[in-house]
Amino acid sequence: MRRKILPVLIAAHLAATPLATPIALAQDHRLDDPNLWRLCSGARAIPPFPYRMEKPADLGDDEIAIEADNVDVELREKTLFEGDVELRRLDQWVGTPRLEYDHVNESWLAEQGLRYQDGALRFTAERGEGEPERERHRLVGTRYQLIGLRGNGRAREARLDHGLGWLHDATFTTCDPEGPQWSLEAKRIRVDSEKGFGTAWGAKVRLGSVPVFYLPYIVFPIDDTRRSGFLYPTLGLSGRSGFELEVPYYLNLAPNYDATITPHLMTERGVKLNVEGRYLFPNHRGLLEGGFLPSDAKADRDRGDLHFEHFSRLSANWQATANANLVSDDRFFEDFGESVNRAATRLLASDLSFRGHGENWQTELAIEDWDLVDPLVGSEAEPFRHLPRLSFEWERPLFAGLDAGLRSEFISFDHDALPAGERIDLRPYIAAPLQGLAWFVRPQIAYRYTAYDLDPELAVDGDRRVDRGLPIYSLDSGLFFERQTRLFSRDWLQTLEPRLYYLRAPFRDQSDLPVFDARELTFSFAQLFRDNSFSGADRQINANQATMAVTTRFLDPDSGREYFSLGLGQARLLESPRVGLPGTPIGDRDETPLVAEFDLRIDDRWTLGTTQHWDTDRGRSDLAVVRGQYQFRNAGVANVSYRFRRDELEQTDVSLVYPLNDQWRLIGRWNYSIRDDATVEALGGFEWDSCCLGVRLFVRNFVTNREGDKSNQIYLELELKGLASAGRDTRSLLERAILGYRR
Repeated sequence: MRRKILPVLIAAHLAATPLATPIALAQDHRLDDPNLWRLCSGARAIPPFPYRMEKPADLGDDEIAIEADNVDVELREKTLFEGDVELRRLDQWVGTPRLEYDHVNESWLAEQGLRYQDGALRFTAERGEGEPERERHRLVGTRYQLIGLRGNGRAREARLDHGLGWLHDATFTTCDPEGPQWSLEAKRIRVDSEKGFGTAWGAKVRLGSVPVFYLPYIVFPIDDTRRSGFLYPTLGLSGRSGFELEVPYYLNLAPNYDATITPHLMTERGVKLNVEGRYLFPNHRGLLEGGFLPSDAKADRDRGDLHFEHFSRLSANWQATANANLVSDDRFFEDFGESVNRAATRLLASDLSFRGHGENWQTELAIEDWDLVDPLVGSEAEPFRHLPRLSFEWERPLFAGLDAGLRSEFISFDHDALPAGERIDLRPYIAAPLQGLAWFVRPQIAYRYTAYDLDPELAVDGDRRVDRGLPIYSLDSGLFFERQTRLFSRDWLQTLEPRLYYLRAPFRDQSDLPVFDARELTFSFAQLFRDNSFSGADRQINANQATMAVTTRFLDPDSGREYFSLGLGQARLLESPRVGLPGTPIGDRDETPLVAEFDLRIDDRWTLGTTQHWDTDRGRSDLAVVRGQYQFRNAGVANVSYRFRRDELEQTDVSLVYPLNDQWRLIGRWNYSIRDDATVEALGGFEWDSCCLGVRLFVRNFVTNREGDKSNQIYLELELKGLASAGRDTRSLLERAILGYRR
């Protein structure tokens, strides 16, 4: 037997938490993560032992080697070793001033104190005895230290017996050995290393010397082996649901599938039952999760949600995916969403798709549906379903440097409240890509043909079949220049990257074509080099335009890291746009807005950036984004940003994680809408961190729906590093709210 039961037992403490108290497993860090223990002194409860003996080369794997200053062999049955005694078996080592070895019973006894060390654990004991052949060992008055990991404690007595380990009156902590801020104590612990679980009786957790909760009985895992049982409960408090408590129960149904059942108590709503199931096969994996809340006390109705996702690898070139999302009502995310973005969810997508690819082609067959969960709009605003959508893309080299390709798509549209139809979109093209080390040119000729078979309500002059066809010509080209330069007492590699893009597409009257999925794309720098400003195939712009853009960058010549970049671009419209969406005016302009993108890294702490869309015809900004970030020591960060989009939004966003010292950090965020004269989200609080203990407390106010209703929440988290955390997890929320937040 390899005497590793004690290290396993200590690891069990890391997972042992009460089943009836608000404790959540601390999963933010591993015990071997040095950043987790950055505030620790480095002191060990037991420093490394200065042992000198190595295993003799002629010793068998299961044999014991003993070395001492003096050996007394006068007794036939026993041998007494004195002085600097060392015993070694496998990777186990024992050091003691006096050791008695019984040859009849094949046992050893040390009564004047001993030291023990193996690959995972180091400890001292007042006395000890063992029977290696029977795999029985007993240690008394023990203090232990994990090797390579944080963790130390004491045990009045430890007994090891054929794979079972018993500890009596034991403690465990990850704090520095002197004056631990928290500790776990148990009267009796049994560990079964073969089955991978432990059982504790009379356990309690102390903060300092004060007991904070008591555990009469608990079963806990000691390794990564999955097993059924209660997971760690979480609690919270919100203005919309009141006090919340979740108690998950994990079901290890088979090695490749499992389930988790979680009752979720909300004092102002009732009890919601959440279920999650997972499965994994060699070529398939999936997840099914959902919840049901009968008779929501605040909404006076049943509430629930369902999510399903699946992936199958059918062969080397084919795969299938499924994704389904359902909610009981259009206010569900307002009441149960944890973020502003989640509360603002308007559409839930569901789809089933089959994808294939080869050397020169790829294809997809999909069924796609969307559910509208916006209470402020009617069902007419819901997107058309795709029943089905079939796409096929192909491209391959021809001869003389030419490439030929085809992009095609067929969709059968369906809608509960609106007439629909079928559409096929074909786009064959020929391109002649040329490039060198410092240049590229890509001329391309394409023809786009789109045809419809419409429901009678959409027929044009009684004709249900309508189409559109037009050629599209484009020429994309660019140059790459670079030079060594010196600026601000530093050497730089500067690049200059001019780019010219020409697009020609003749006008086709598309007023008789339906609008199933066309949307005007958000204008951006990348949009300057696209051949259509609409998504979908219902609209294709007319164009006779030339885009001129230039980008310059300053790079560190050694690392290649970018410290400065500036991009400018604008398209000159030689022909006015004449294609638009119904009810949307078509602007008469000679050029697109001038797009400018600027990023500057002043040093390793300061970064600045801005994006501007400047309407040169009207002399005004259509879009402006200004952002800045400063990184403090100790993972502190400050962010400031301003966002403006004409007729849509104007917001400021300020966030801060400010380290007062190594232990205290202030946390804050204020996202304010200037357009609405209202706060979108605000939070404030603090973090306190020590070697082995962490506390986070902050309050949060945020918008929960499109009408502007708000909710207040209080977050309190107590983290016992290496053991557990009490309260709602705050990491994901703060990472989402504050750019650059990290622990």
